[in-house]
Amino acid sequence: MTSIPHPVAPQLTFGVDTHLEVHVAHANDQLGRPVATLQIPTTPAGYQQLLRWAHELGEPVAWGVEGTGSYGAALARFLTVNGQVVVEVNRPDRQARRLKGKSDPLDARAAAKAVQAGEVTVLPKAGTGQVEMIRCLRVARATAMRARTQTINALKGLLVTAPTELREQLRGRSVTRLVQAAAALEPGPLTSPLAAAALALGSLARRHQALSAEIDSLTSQLERLVATAAPELVARFGIGHDSAGALLVAAGDNPDRLRSEAAFSMLCGASPIPASSGKTIRHRLNRGGDRQANAALHRIVIVRLRYHQPTRDYMTTRLGQGKTKKEIIRCLKRYVAREVFAALHQMSQDLPTLAA
Repeated sequence: MTSIPHPVAPQLTFGVDTHLEVHVAHANDQLGRPVATLQIPTTPAGYQQLLRWAHELGEPVAWGVEGTGSYGAALARFLTVNGQVVVEVNRPDRQARRLKGKSDPLDARAAAKAVQAGEVTVLPKAGTGQVEMIRCLRVARATAMRARTQTINALKGLLVTAPTELREQLRGRSVTRLVQAAAALEPGPLTSPLAAAALALGSLARRHQALSAEIDSLTSQLERLVATAAPELVARFGIGHDSAGALLVAAGDNPDRLRSEAAFSMLCGASPIPASSGKTIRHRLNRGGDRQANAALHRIVIVRLRYHQPTRDYMTTRLGQGKTKKEIIRCLKRYVAREVFAALHQMSQDLPTLAA
């Protein structure tokens, strides 16, 4: 008697186009044929609905999620916690959009096709440990620093057009003394332009002081977190807490997702880009990648060129070989990226993570 074989669940690849309020998911079978499309709200119940729907259709093999660092971050973490393979997908190519049109289902299908074609293989950042904590505090501090800069610029601009007696009282002072003096102004009754200007200057000065206190508090917390998360990195010459924090955020809580030091260099915008033509063989600076991480590498190189003798000797040698200073700095940034990746790779198993 012949046994009837049990039907095998189809293996499916999913693509997700993410938005603030809704996500659109599309499923392809193992041959790349469309199976189904679903729209869900961006809530825990919606994520559960998406996972149930995927298992009802077949066996999920991989998920390609757009915007894993923004709108798709929560979904990527949910799928990873539930044992799903998640890869990060960039938005569809503009030329493809012009030829095939633009809609959420089409973008979700393009994400699924990109995963099946092997065009995307990068795992998203975990976002569940100390590096995510560092990222959040860096965002808060950066916005506070921008606000403080706007505040002092407004204060100085207002002082230019203030009544003469008030301008003469405050002019010629350093930023610190100007803020202290403006914060101590007593405008009195608001009955003249002089009183209004004094009130406005005092308000801006006190805002500057509050923002400075906020920045100091965030900076101390960031230094503590960075020193705990990456002591090996901070101990290296020229790498301060701010630069180390930017490089940690670029790598994420799971730096092992980066397959090589060349990939990390590309992520930081420090990889050499061929710019050769004819008999000229050269490379140029990479204008892509994480610009904050790139700026951190640049700061490290500048510090080493000032205080690190081996780096200064390297500069002298390469100048003698006909390299320009920009080209040498590009090479040094590449070397620093290799050094940082080695440190991150060494401590990747020791980074403490938090429950999702």
